Order: sequence, then C-alpha cells, then structure tokens
Amino acid sequence: MAELKNRSAYFEYAIEDKYIAGLVLTGTEIKSIRGGKVSFNDSFCYFSKGELYVKSLHIAEYKFGTYANHDPLRERKLLLQRKELRKLEKKIQERGYTIVPLRMFITEKGLAKMEIGLGKGKKLHDKRDSIKAREVDRELRRNFKV
Repeated sequence: MAELKNRSAYFEYAIEDKYIAGLVLTGTEIKSIRGGKVSFNDSFCYFSKGELYVKSLHIAEYKFGTYANHDPLRERKLLLQRKELRKLEKKIQERGYTIVPLRMFITEKGLAKMEIGLGKGKKLHDKRDSIKAREVDRELRRNFKV
C-alpha cells in the first residue's frame, strides 16, 4: 500500500521537527486506511490531559462495514513516548507553533503509523516563494528532459 500524504501541510507550514506516532484505531478504520480512503483536509493535532489527539482527520466508512462501522471524523489518540510528548507540549506553548499530520502509512507488521510535524504557519510571502521555487524546479526538469 502506498503512503498517504498531506501535501498542503508543507505549503501552509514551515516544518521544523518530525515524529512517527502510532494510532488508536478500530477494525473498520484500518481497513479503510488500507484502501487509501483518508483525507487530511483541515486536520490538526492537539493536547488534552497530557495526551495527543488528531482532529478532523477523515477516514471514510468501510464499504462492507455493518452496524459496527466507525464515525469518519472522530478524534483519534496518537501514541508517542512520554519524552516526545513533553517536548512537543513545551513547543506548542510558544507562539505560532502547531502540530500537523504529514503522512500516514502501514508498516511491514501491518500497523498504521502517522508522521506528524511541528511547524510554524507560513506568511503569504513565504507561500509565494514556495510556489516560485516549485515552478522553477518544474521548468528545469522540463528543459533537461528534452
């Protein structure tokens, strides 16, 4: 299975640190993830009572699920080591920092993992620089392929 990426996160935020976190999921959620039915639109991470959760991560309902199907937008707990959680919580207290989901993947053992990033929101001029760099890179690749 290919990994699922949140491409808009790199455009909206300047990512400084990355962490790999486990997810607490139900049976139908993991089946939907394996099918690639995940949307990162407006998803973010937050702390509640010392634990990290991801909110607004849309995992589509499993097509063959029964009455036990999951709620697509429920909050899901992220699993990190306590040391990493404390470090992230301290950084979040600073102005401008946020935790965003970057990508989701399935390990060889069959476990769903999420890469989260600690980032600061980009200003409008930074976004313009990102667009310009991307267009220059695309143009260079186009010219050297011929």
